Amino acid sequence: IPPLRTNFFPFVVAVLCQPPVVLTDPQIQKLCDRVASSTLLEDRRDAVRALKALSKKYRLEVGTQAMDHLIHILQTDRSDSEILGYALDTLYNIICNDEEEEQDENTQKQEEDLGVLFTEKFLRDSESVTLLLTLLEEFDFHVRWPGVKLLTALLKNQCSQVQGVILVSPMGVSRLMDLLADSREVIRNDGLLLLQHLTKGNAAIQKIVAFENAFERLLDIITEEGSSDGGIVVEDCLLLLLNLLKNNSSNQNFFKEGSYIQRMKPWFEVGDDNSGWSAQKVTNLHLMLQLVRVMVSPGNAPGASSSCQKAMYQCGLLQQLCTILMATGVPADILTETINTVSEVIRGSQTNQDYFASVNAPSNPPRPAIVVLLMSMVNERQPFVLRCAVLYCFQCFLYKNQKGQGEIVATLLPSTIDANSISAGQLLCGGLFSADSLSNWCAAVALAHALQDNLTQKEQLLRVQLATSLGKPPVSLLQQCTNILSQGDKINRRGSKVQTRVGLLMLLCTWINNCPIAVTHFLHNQENVPFLTGQISENLGEDERLVQGLCALLLGICIYYNDNSLENYTKEKLKQLIEKRIGKENFVEKLGFVTKHELYSRAAQKPQPVFPSPEQMLFDHEFTKLVKELEGIITKAVHKSSEEEKKEEEVKKTLEQHDSIVTQYKDLIRDQDAQIQELKEQVSTLSMNNEQMQTQITQQQSQIQQHKDQYNILKLKLGKDPQGPFTQGEGAQVNGLNTEELGQLREEVEELRRQHTLLHTQLSEKDTLINTLVKISLDTTARVESNLWMDGWFTLLRSQVQSQCAEISQLQTERQELIRRLCLAAIFLLAQSQFPSVPIPFDPQLQEECRGLRERCAGLEQQLATAQSTVAIEQTEKAKLQQDVQESKKEQDDLLMLLADQDQKILSLKQKLKDLGETVGETSPDDLDGRTDKRQTEGWICGK
Repeated sequence: IPPLRTNFFPFVVAVLCQPPVVLTDPQIQKLCDRVASSTLLEDRRDAVRALKALSKKYRLEVGTQAMDHLIHILQTDRSDSEILGYALDTLYNIICNDEEEEQDENTQKQEEDLGVLFTEKFLRDSESVTLLLTLLEEFDFHVRWPGVKLLTALLKNQCSQVQGVILVSPMGVSRLMDLLADSREVIRNDGLLLLQHLTKGNAAIQKIVAFENAFERLLDIITEEGSSDGGIVVEDCLLLLLNLLKNNSSNQNFFKEGSYIQRMKPWFEVGDDNSGWSAQKVTNLHLMLQLVRVMVSPGNAPGASSSCQKAMYQCGLLQQLCTILMATGVPADILTETINTVSEVIRGSQTNQDYFASVNAPSNPPRPAIVVLLMSMVNERQPFVLRCAVLYCFQCFLYKNQKGQGEIVATLLPSTIDANSISAGQLLCGGLFSADSLSNWCAAVALAHALQDNLTQKEQLLRVQLATSLGKPPVSLLQQCTNILSQGDKINRRGSKVQTRVGLLMLLCTWINNCPIAVTHFLHNQENVPFLTGQISENLGEDERLVQGLCALLLGICIYYNDNSLENYTKEKLKQLIEKRIGKENFVEKLGFVTKHELYSRAAQKPQPVFPSPEQMLFDHEFTKLVKELEGIITKAVHKSSEEEKKEEEVKKTLEQHDSIVTQYKDLIRDQDAQIQELKEQVSTLSMNNEQMQTQITQQQSQIQQHKDQYNILKLKLGKDPQGPFTQGEGAQVNGLNTEELGQLREEVEELRRQHTLLHTQLSEKDTLINTLVKISLDTTARVESNLWMDGWFTLLRSQVQSQCAEISQLQTERQELIRRLCLAAIFLLAQSQFPSVPIPFDPQLQEECRGLRERCAGLEQQLATAQSTVAIEQTEKAKLQQDVQESKKEQDDLLMLLADQDQKILSLKQKLKDLGETVGETSPDDLDGRTDKRQTEGWICGK
């Protein structure tokens, strides 16, 4: 041992820190050669195991030299699961970017580039991915698990390319879905991660995964893992559900139709004890709320969102969310997201909005949930995101909800104010005039939504009076808003804040838009127009230019919706004022600055107010729509001359007259449609009655045929005994019939007469009704001859009526013929009853018919007798043949038994000859059969 030197320790440390000096490249090359050339499976397996050990530390070298050999191993050594597992693990180490180790940015960037490089090399042949999908069908853990990890790494590095290969691979997605049914949790959980990457941004794969029963499996896993109280697996399932449903209307509809919304309700049963919320539970519940929002997002198709909103109300999901909303101990971020979720569940749905209006907070005394939320919105101590969520909830409650708008405005009117309770209107007014600019803005926007597209509430809000201070008369709410704008520094400098002024200007623009009465009230204050023109004409900073643009918008609304009721502020005078004080070009330039603002573009993207900081809350989403609508209209109105306006007024009057004429014609056509519908119903009724009459006539014809048969029988009897005895004491018979039968016949004849009389009356009534309908249809046709498109209907109706008339005429003819025949029958019966002994001359035609019938009956009887004799002979022959068949079967059975006995004896004799040492040849079955037949012929007995 050499003597210890002072600098020996640093030397040892430096040596130990150096990587081991090995010939890495030659060693890896040697291992690759062994993998490629070894004939023994054990040698290849050992080489692949060694490559796996080197793959993490020498990633570049192993990936460059061994990847092709490893892929070849996957193709050729499918029978050995161990070498497959080593190969898959090695490929995973080469391709995967290790995210767990702490590395600097440069090293991390190099690792990611290396992973992408090797992924591209692996994907050069698409069959490699197909091969990997095939390997995932192996149940062996050492093959399936590294295969799942490798495919996940490939998706992370080159998602779209791998998705394309899997999409065209037969049963590719189905094989991956089978991973969710694996009993081993590690494979199932990694399968969830794999499907997360697979379904990102690919709608086609999302649809296939959804129709592979993914929703059912994922919801079952969430339930098994404990729903919101579950662990990271629940989070992975929720992330996969979000991938499948977000921006995919087909999957959303499938989710709704499959009644999976109802299965989401138990997720939000948080209970009364909300003190212990783990970080994982907060994450899970946050994702669950996002999943609900995906189904009812304002960006979805209107019909899809409304049907989901209806389902959420019917299954009680909305009620459960409102319970969380009013619960205590809920974390702030969950409460905020719950408010946003409730907002979108009720947005535009009248039923859900009505329910939300009825929700009360569990306080003493109970207060409406809306009031409790508004208290948080105007409270500057509350978190910013929570206040934004409450504002969004209030906006969604009033969206397309005129009933709710009326209820909010009513809380501001003098007749409904209750001094003992806090109302929504009082909170909005308090926030509108508070010292906090954010409260001013939120209250102004909320109140503007209560007036959105509701002319009635705009006029009602003009009645609101405010007491500003003691001893001074009250002023209107409209006047107070303009006072704050114009006075500026005089009222606690509130008007000098840009956010406050922008909020008030948005409220005023929404209020007086499309409301001439509100415009008149605004212009009635002599200070308002000079203030607006003064603001627009000044040259101020960037933020003040935004206020100038909104002032220009407000003044433009006053011009466009002016009814010229104030002589000093007519449309023409206001335009002259703009031209003199501001200039038309300058006015239009200031107006256009609003839509060019960055925050305007951000607010126009989506309804939810999402801002990084309170200072950037300047525009409301609905107000951006209003600006876009009014900008062009106001620009044209400012540039128009008085003559053009007069022409426009004339055109408007002409259009109104034209609209009134069109309305009259529409009413006339509507009446004619109603009349035609009535005629159709009457024709339908007549058709039904006609069918009933035809049925009755058919029944009558059948009855008359029965009576004709009875009549023929009477004729036959009378022909045999034309002058039979008539003795009243011995049965009271008349020509073979007793008096009871004759009385019954008379009653039937009378009944037939009454029915035919009734039918005749009904036919007369129908004729009258049809004539009336024809007259009505002709009158209606005369009235609407100017409408060419109605001719077809009346032609069809006329043809139907004519066909009905023809059918009724035919029925009348048939009725006359039936009546004639019935009368003949009745006369005959009456004559027989009155003069029983006098022969009645018969109709020769009837006699001929009777004679023909008798001859026909005789022929039929003869044919029947012949057929019966033939049948008897055939039955005798059949019995004889059956007996012969039975005897033949018996003989065949005896012969088969004899042949079986002979074969058995031959086999026993052959065995005896073999035992004695004699050579016996094999005999075929055919030879046996022939020999047996010969022995039987010669009378040879086997026993001799």
